[in-house]
Amino acid sequence: MDTDGDGVPRRQGGAYSYSYSHSVSLPKHAGCIPRSRGENPIRPNPGIVRIHPFPQGQSHMSQSADKLANRILLGMLIGVVIGAIVRLLFPHIDGLETRARWVTTQLLDPFGQVFLRLLFFVIVPLVFASLALGIVQLGRLDRLGPLAGRTFALFGLNMAVGVGLGLLVMNLVQPGKRLSPETKARVEASFAQDIEKQKSRSTEVTAEPTQRPLAWLVDTFMPPNLLHAITGSARNRIGEVLPLILFALLVGAAGTTLAERNRDALKLTLETIAGLMIRIVGWALKLAPYAVAAMICSVVITVGLDFLRALLLFTGLLVAVMALHCFGTLSLLLKVLAKRSPIEFFRATKTILVTAFSTSSSNATLPTSIQISQERLGVSPPVAGFVLPLGATMNMSGTALYEGCVVLFIAQVYGVELALGQQLLLLLLTVLSAVAVAGIPGASLPLIVGLLGNFNIPPEGIALVLGVDRLLDMCRTTLNVAADLATAVIVEEQTRLPESP
Repeated sequence: MDTDGDGVPRRQGGAYSYSYSHSVSLPKHAGCIPRSRGENPIRPNPGIVRIHPFPQGQSHMSQSADKLANRILLGMLIGVVIGAIVRLLFPHIDGLETRARWVTTQLLDPFGQVFLRLLFFVIVPLVFASLALGIVQLGRLDRLGPLAGRTFALFGLNMAVGVGLGLLVMNLVQPGKRLSPETKARVEASFAQDIEKQKSRSTEVTAEPTQRPLAWLVDTFMPPNLLHAITGSARNRIGEVLPLILFALLVGAAGTTLAERNRDALKLTLETIAGLMIRIVGWALKLAPYAVAAMICSVVITVGLDFLRALLLFTGLLVAVMALHCFGTLSLLLKVLAKRSPIEFFRATKTILVTAFSTSSSNATLPTSIQISQERLGVSPPVAGFVLPLGATMNMSGTALYEGCVVLFIAQVYGVELALGQQLLLLLLTVLSAVAVAGIPGASLPLIVGLLGNFNIPPEGIALVLGVDRLLDMCRTTLNVAADLATAVIVEEQTRLPESP
């Protein structure tokens, strides 16, 4: 189960808010903060964050997430074992291979498609509602001031550098291509139709930017028929994500200019839509252990066990890149922009990072983050109260890095080549999508599936990484929290806001 580095919801407001007890003052322009139970759901108090050690319901939801992750891993193992046994019996039982492939195409693959199609259903409304809501919750954009400007710039820089590092390492090592020639041939034969569609589409996508770059950019982001673009030109094809994201950003920005009453009504509507979509994602995730078993069994029967080595290499690379971004990039930013010792920073935040890794929840870590950032890092209450709650929603370095690497890995497994222009587009999309759906359990799944469809990569490949998601979830959370704390320290150094009386 993907929780975007979280075991529980972090989206502030609406159905994903929590009750807190300890008070920390915020500047008046802090618009995206947790809301306490009992407050008016349409008129949240923008001035106070109340915090207690564990948000209500967090323990139960975290346990549920752990159980689901274990069931998905068990499903993956069962699928591998059954598929391997069937393949081993191929030479010994006449006609078994033909019958097994009939079972995969007529039973296992359609069952796995039920899980995938439920995710397909929610892509458009979930991305639109989540991203537009995130912008509207910021309040009046022209009143956020230099504090918000520096914060958002660092958020974007953290995520872009993280995704860039991930894509660079994935291109250098290419774990998805570490398959034997026989396995590659089986993969290409099994998905020949999808791969041919991608190749023809790839030719169009990569040729236009070179010949007419500005016209291509306008047409890609702003198609003349928005609905046609986002719904897809064919019944079996996922629509384009870029126009949808741009439209959601425009609606969110326009929503911030509405009168307060209308703006609150818009927020409530978007929260309701996002909540409905998350309920459907929850239903899909209940099928995940069985669907993953079916899809993995189908893959093993079709292409063999060779892909497991590529998966283990991919997991190790992803953990290494996250560590590099956490202890390398963040250390450099702290040294250059805040004149702070990275060693002292990580020593002071050790407790926070261990908590983040063990709980897979930056929401459960948030109270400790605010307290330690003030006591040990010298961050003022206004900066801590603005940057850290906002970062728990928007600053998703680990999530963005994960999404980009997963898409590129699956593309490599299926022999789909992504040109430089397409990978730059992937970087942009992963940063925006991480902001859009961070903090909603399982919400990265439809986004990753949507990105796969956007680049014409077989979406069935998502099943290959679900089994190792729990470990990567813990690493993502640690990186997300570390990036939030580093941003708070840098913003504190550059803004020098006075403490609240």
